[in-house]
Amino acid sequence: MASFTLMQFCDRIFLARYSSVTLRAALPGGILAFTLTAFFQALAGYAGTFVAQYHGAGRREECGRATAQGIWLGLLTWPLCIALIPFGDWLLSVAGHPADVLAAEQTYLGILMLGGGIHAITNALAGFFSGRGDTRTPMLASLLANLANIGLDYAMIFGHWGFPEWGIAGGAIATVIASALGMAMLLVLYYQERFRREYGTWRGRRLDWQRMGPLLRFGVPAAINTVQDVGAFAFFVVLLGRLPPVEMAASNIAFSINNVAFMPLLGMGMAATIVVGQHQGARNPATAARAGWTALKLSWFYMGAIALTFLLLPRMYFALFTGEGPDVLHMDEVIGLGRWLLVLMALWGMLDAINLVVAGSLKGAGDTRFVLLYSAVVTWGVWIPGELVLVLWCHAGLLATWLWMSVYVFLLAGGLWLRFLRGKWKHIDMIRQPHPELPAE
Repeated sequence: MASFTLMQFCDRIFLARYSSVTLRAALPGGILAFTLTAFFQALAGYAGTFVAQYHGAGRREECGRATAQGIWLGLLTWPLCIALIPFGDWLLSVAGHPADVLAAEQTYLGILMLGGGIHAITNALAGFFSGRGDTRTPMLASLLANLANIGLDYAMIFGHWGFPEWGIAGGAIATVIASALGMAMLLVLYYQERFRREYGTWRGRRLDWQRMGPLLRFGVPAAINTVQDVGAFAFFVVLLGRLPPVEMAASNIAFSINNVAFMPLLGMGMAATIVVGQHQGARNPATAARAGWTALKLSWFYMGAIALTFLLLPRMYFALFTGEGPDVLHMDEVIGLGRWLLVLMALWGMLDAINLVVAGSLKGAGDTRFVLLYSAVVTWGVWIPGELVLVLWCHAGLLATWLWMSVYVFLLAGGLWLRFLRGKWKHIDMIRQPHPELPAE
């Protein structure tokens, strides 16, 4: 689930050693590229929830047909990803960033958007394996892609192994090539003989509008929710580009650390989606609820350990992005602010576990509309307006904007928690059970 985030994290580590400009440009450009393609990625990936429910119901042929619809969505929406590049360039141009940072942002965004369809198709393929409980195969494909990305980053950013020195463009090209490699691995495995025979992956490859309908019905709210979540975060990151360069750099580094540290929470959220979906498909909501709580407890245990490292070892994290050269950031420039940002990340980490895991459980049961509506109200009715007031009217500093984001995380977690406790999601029917044949008269 976190492969794309990890690739961009590696990009930023290399780009931090290339120049401070490319480091400042990579996060806004990368997060905006993800925002503009997130709808298509999440929609195609929601096929995995149907796979989980069909698998729980014992309907194996339907698992292959549901996955095929997700792959078709990735293919059909790929041209839309490319068509959105000018819109992304315009959004960056009105953000008020320095000219050199803006040029680097637009380069990084454009190349990533060209490969946007790869991630949608990969999500659909990964959903086939994960929805059946095989999370190891997508993990291995992601590991292969990320290892390739590290080598390609080194070669293409700095101009090693016979490649030109492409800078931030090299980082983006490396991410696209590595992502395509991971997708190819999953595609080959998906069409192997045993899956063609048992799950009908080749027989059910056709575009089927009858099966596409339920996927759109439940998947569109989930995809819109992903877009508004990521979009709000992207808006916040771009808004912080108006702050002084050192504050912007400290914030970008902290967010990069945050994204990677929270990757296991994304995995636990996906695990909750899968297992809750499987038990809902088997018509066992009580076990589905226990699975959701188990995932949350594991997430709290993990996040508590990570929070301690944020508090005790801040210099270790910031050392990844700082150095001693003339064109790179120095530790002393960012550690003062950075230490406090890590403290805030430690405080809201336990709440973010609720946001990711409980939301994943609700999505696995098909309660996607509530997650969308409540998240949209809290995000665009509370968080973003408050940030605009702080930055544009009050001219508040970085810490004030991060404190307000902590309030948002608390409100979001509280609402999702109450929704899960009340249990209305237990009565949602995502897949129609086959009717038993009438006995012959």
